Amino acid sequence: MEKIKLIADTASDIPDEDLRELGIDMPSVPVTVDGKGYWERKSFSILEFYDVLKNARELPSTSRVPVEDYLACYKRAWEQGCTHIISVTINAGGSGTHTSAQMAKKQLFHDHPEAVDQIEIHVVDSRTYSAAYGYYVAEAARMARKGKTAAEILDYLRDTFEHLEVYLACYSLEYARKSGRIGAAAAFVGDVLGLRPIILMAGGQTKTVEKVRGNKTLPEKIYEAYEKNCTNKNAPVIMVRGSLDEPVDELKRIFRQKTGKDLPAYYAGASILINTGPEMLAIVCRGQRRVKDPECDMA
Repeated sequence: MEKIKLIADTASDIPDEDLRELGIDMPSVPVTVDGKGYWERKSFSILEFYDVLKNARELPSTSRVPVEDYLACYKRAWEQGCTHIISVTINAGGSGTHTSAQMAKKQLFHDHPEAVDQIEIHVVDSRTYSAAYGYYVAEAARMARKGKTAAEILDYLRDTFEHLEVYLACYSLEYARKSGRIGAAAAFVGDVLGLRPIILMAGGQTKTVEKVRGNKTLPEKIYEAYEKNCTNKNAPVIMVRGSLDEPVDELKRIFRQKTGKDLPAYYAGASILINTGPEMLAIVCRGQRRVKDPECDMA
């Protein structure tokens, strides 16, 4: 019988209660704040980082999870008798963490060649950020608890990440400018005119799909993006939120009014907030098949 371990880096923003309940291992993303090094979810919680970001003199930065941290997770799972590891990472196009996860797999089998016939390690590139993949890792762990095979779980994750769409709005362009995601001139003009971009994140790529004037209508516009582009209204839909309560409540109200369903909300963590700022809001849904096959190491 298969014994499956799910692993996701802290950029997945999986809530603590899900980690405890489902036994998901979570190697930590290094975060540098004003020249000092920290570890996401170890040095501070998701919510504590909002104050860290607000009080930082310079824009914090993240770096990839060290290879040795993944290696420790893999080795522990192997020693515990796991037959399969499914390690899901933040978008490989935006972080070297995926490479660390792959290198750790090679290192484990180099150091312990006997493990080759005892455990399979699958490294999956989510091609997205935050709870947009963390939610589905938790769902995959629940599938494992119910006796689903590693092959079934991998099929589920591949199919999900091939179709996943995120529609994100920033209520301020300050952090996008500081991080280099938006040029200084464009950010200045956007703020002066009160323009707020709605950004589509899909298949590891990002693009602006609409520019909205003012903050008030952003929740409605985000819902409209979902309504127009979601290809399966029965598939799970979640919200990724920042520090603002009013737009979160408004998007929940709109979603409940239009669909009759509640919209679960997950707080965004350091890896995405550094680029968007704490005043952000996003909806995650199933859309078009934009990625032929998210990278997955099947060895």
